[in-house]
Amino acid sequence: MTATLIWILVVLLAVGLYLSWTAGRLDRLHARIDAARAALDAQLLRRASVAQELATSGVLDPAASIVLYEAAHAARQAVEEQREVAESELSQALRAVFADPQQVDGVREAPGGEEAALELAEAVRRVPMARRFHNDAVRAARALRLHRKVRWFRLAGHAPFPMAFEMDDEPPAALIERAA
Repeated sequence: MTATLIWILVVLLAVGLYLSWTAGRLDRLHARIDAARAALDAQLLRRASVAQELATSGVLDPAASIVLYEAAHAARQAVEEQREVAESELSQALRAVFADPQQVDGVREAPGGEEAALELAEAVRRVPMARRFHNDAVRAARALRLHRKVRWFRLAGHAPFPMAFEMDDEPPAALIERAA
């Protein structure tokens, strides 16, 4: 009888330790998602700020300046529910404005344009990496949260189900090529 009770306690302790370890892992994944989202937000803000700065610098033609400024402003002001669409529209505006390699050359030839073009190229290059890192963390947390043991024992607590950030983040090819 005593040996059976000891085995039951050992098994319960092992299950408790395993569940505790799983809950800790899930908590670390959620913290990783929060950090990755903050990094993504910072990169998106940087891209919009640099695009807005370039649009108001006077080195672009007026039509391109207006298109770029409005898209960057909309991306900076977007509420969370509309953020993915606004950021995608900024990507499309960047590709439209910098579709022609001569436009990039014109920006680079203007006073201070070389630095602005390099800064924008760096910003648009970092957004896809930050988004990929965030979405990888979301994918790992989702996979763990879908396990039965996590659902049955409610190991996720009251944390919201993680959502990926889906947007068009294709950089303008001419800008990237000229900056390299």
